[in-house]
Amino acid sequence: MDHRAVKQAEKINSRNSPVLQYCGGAVSPEMQPPKLLWVKENLQESWSMVFRWMDLSDWLSYRATGDDTRSLCTTVCKWTYLGHAHMQQMNEKGFRDMEACGWDDEFWEEIGLGDLIDGHHAKIGRSVAFPGHPLGSGLTPAAAKELGLVPGTPVGTSLIDAHAGGVGVMESVPESVSEAKENEEEAICHRMVLVCGTSTCHMAVSRNKLFIPGVWGPFWSAMVPKFWLTEGGQSATGALLDYIIENHVASRSLANRAASRHVSLFELLNGTLESMIHERNSPFVAALTEDIHVLPDFHGNRSPIADPKSKGIICGMTLDSSEKQLALLYLATVQGIAYGTRHIVEHCNAHGHKIDTLLACGGLAKNPLFLQQHADIIGCPIILPRENESVLLGAAILGAVAAKRYSSLIEAMKAMNAAGQVIHPSKDPKVKKYHDAKYLIFRELFEQQVSQRSIMAQALA
Repeated sequence: MDHRAVKQAEKINSRNSPVLQYCGGAVSPEMQPPKLLWVKENLQESWSMVFRWMDLSDWLSYRATGDDTRSLCTTVCKWTYLGHAHMQQMNEKGFRDMEACGWDDEFWEEIGLGDLIDGHHAKIGRSVAFPGHPLGSGLTPAAAKELGLVPGTPVGTSLIDAHAGGVGVMESVPESVSEAKENEEEAICHRMVLVCGTSTCHMAVSRNKLFIPGVWGPFWSAMVPKFWLTEGGQSATGALLDYIIENHVASRSLANRAASRHVSLFELLNGTLESMIHERNSPFVAALTEDIHVLPDFHGNRSPIADPKSKGIICGMTLDSSEKQLALLYLATVQGIAYGTRHIVEHCNAHGHKIDTLLACGGLAKNPLFLQQHADIIGCPIILPRENESVLLGAAILGAVAAKRYSSLIEAMKAMNAAGQVIHPSKDPKVKKYHDAKYLIFRELFEQQVSQRSIMAQALA
């Protein structure tokens, strides 16, 4: 959620480097080149002292093993590393770490970070490896002592947390779903994983590279080896719901009641909405928000518009400050987040994907209202994994591959993923008609914002 490098991202994007086509046409301020440029421009003393720049997941594996080999996941998804430079090596037998050959030196030089090229890119990654590749000699004696584990325990090359969630859930499909597709390789390309937490990541894979404006990727082998990853996202989802609830005047009394009953705020709000259906004679829960519309871009739009300056909008406010009004605002926000996901899915499918099934994990995936609204709004079934902590399962899969328990990441995913509950979209045509209408308003809210931004810019010119 760190957006302090917006100006640096704009400067980098103005160069139109060829590497940008592999991150949706533009770098986000959430990616590492603009962040690094921000540090160089604002913290020069720190910049001059740095020995290595690392993503958190690469730093953890380095801390565990003393091996600073980087992951194809982190470098490709966040650092503009061109992983497909290794396609030939991938065809050779076995996973191994590889000398970095995917850095575009011209890119780093033209954005003012040419010093990162020094020493064969030592500061940003001299060698890279596929996720799950065993690093060094496993846990160092020091790391093993700190963790209470055995020295030499295998450590796999890492994944970013959301991508570990993808690995932990991507094969969690009931047999009936997987059997319906022609073959297994084709089937995985019809799925999108939603890792729903503070923010939401939307991950889909394809056999061929698909260039989708405003959506990160295509990233080769950044999550599932040999597949191209498309990564959409919403910068604030769980964080937005927390903000909406905590900043409402009724939140304190609601929080006290939730604590006394030992339930979550979401459970209370969901119960309030259920009772309001009967009170207001509403045909279904979603229809309670016919007068409230939310554009959830309170922290910019990561995908598919890729506009970090986009702002959130709430349309339909009154002087009502009751708990029931908070419940409606909460529901409208959940719907706004789901319309954003629908926009991402439609945009990806319009550019070559064939997504027809969603898999969800993360904290928000434990909220039945959040899931049902997403299923109804997008029109796809949502499969939950049997294992609640999918990100941890994904990390365990990397360890299993590093320990040679399985011969490949895909084999480990198939063995260790398992399906749980399936949430189906409503079959009521009135529900679809209602959401189609609200989705139209959702799309219009952004267009109105762009128009208003232009009007004000002209007024201040």
